[in-house]
Amino acid sequence: METEILFHNRSTKSLQKEEVYGERWLRFIYGNPLGRICLWVMVKRGWFSKWYGWRMNRKNSASKINPFIEKFGLQKDEFLDDPSSFKNFNEFFYRKLKRSSRPFDPDSKSIIFPADGRHFAYQNINENRGVFVKGQKFKLKELFNSSKLAKNFEGGTLVLSRLCPTDYHRFHFPVSGILKSVRLINGQLSSVNPIALRQSLSIFWENKRYLAIIQNDQLGQVAVFLIGATCVGSVHTTIKTGAIANKGDEMGYFSFGGSSLITIFQPNKVKLDDELCQISSTGFETYAKMGETMGKTF
Repeated sequence: METEILFHNRSTKSLQKEEVYGERWLRFIYGNPLGRICLWVMVKRGWFSKWYGWRMNRKNSASKINPFIEKFGLQKDEFLDDPSSFKNFNEFFYRKLKRSSRPFDPDSKSIIFPADGRHFAYQNINENRGVFVKGQKFKLKELFNSSKLAKNFEGGTLVLSRLCPTDYHRFHFPVSGILKSVRLINGQLSSVNPIALRQSLSIFWENKRYLAIIQNDQLGQVAVFLIGATCVGSVHTTIKTGAIANKGDEMGYFSFGGSSLITIFQPNKVKLDDELCQISSTGFETYAKMGETMGKTF
């Protein structure tokens, strides 16, 4: 029997099965020898994601919107715009929500999740027991694509936020600060679903990604990786470099497909939520929405 993907739902305090969009296809390309050939020849390539993005931008893709909402039980009352206003599926995919649907703790010491998703958290990167599979650990040098930058975050605190196609796909500032820089690190476009990640965590430092650095008075530098994936050829920032942002302000959005963010704090700067870390240590992700508190500054 195929292993189910389970995660901890913070609001219900229980394990929940993930409804995977395109699950049959994912299990085929990552679990079947013929599928692995398709993965190498086609799926990882940039042209495949561009082609799929083109399909989701076509006018006739709008017919997929209402069936998608019904199948995955999305809350239409959270949407800023009515579903009928979207010209194609991609417009619906990176839809905006009403600000009231994602409240956040105004306490200046609180740190919030930058996006809706399933989250792994490690108080100290060097002490994690493995992500998705035991023994697989983050390689900061490869993730930053720079020994010099990575050194600033050795022994720091890491939160991985994995977004599914069914999630809200805009990402926000976890803390207030100045957006100092956004840098593209080019790469492939593999899936970031656990079906793929259980085979290799290196997807995170092999995939196309953007490294955003936020400068915060209390925390110093905060690194936020915006990671592309299969069918997510485009990552869009909606705030200019050098701008001052408040916690919860929008930073940007992903076009069609599931994707991920990795937020890394420098050592001894933040204290993550105890339950979040405890659940992560058992190998499960925690589902939480953008704006919910993931920790506090010391």
